[in-house]
Amino acid sequence: MDLSRDEQLMALALDEAKKAAQLGETPVGAVLTWDGEVLVTTHNLRETNRVATAHAELLAIEQACRKLGGWRLHRAVLYVTLEPCPMCAGAIINARIPRVVYGASDKKAGCCGGLVNLFEVPFNHQPEITGGVLAEQAQQLLSDFFADLRRKPRPRRKLRDFMPPEK
Repeated sequence: MDLSRDEQLMALALDEAKKAAQLGETPVGAVLTWDGEVLVTTHNLRETNRVATAHAELLAIEQACRKLGGWRLHRAVLYVTLEPCPMCAGAIINARIPRVVYGASDKKAGCCGGLVNLFEVPFNHQPEITGGVLAEQAQQLLSDFFADLRRKPRPRRKLRDFMPPEK
């Protein structure tokens, strides 16, 4: 089978999502290209880093900005295995990314048409969206991950588990 360029890059993002799953992270991967060349590949690290903003998209944007030495990603395309959430959609708009390609739709939190479409709001920048690229593979990876997670018992954590030790 001859894969399109979007499918090739989404397959790379899916490889990143699998890395996230191996770490116990929600399996979302991202690839950011610059002038058609892969610049950054990354995946979710919220649990690993214990940081709410460590979504694959934000990590890709941050790494790309550092590599390029600027915040305007006006020649980038962002490939992500799951439709971006409100936080990530806002970052995409603010980074001036002209095109977003995603795999699986997110009817609960997706902001590229799944729940709402923030890119239709008349902000100063409105990225082009291509959704559903390798969607079945992306959705299956997510479904398998959450089914496995539900089968495993999870210890209940208390607030004191997160507090620094008293002196």
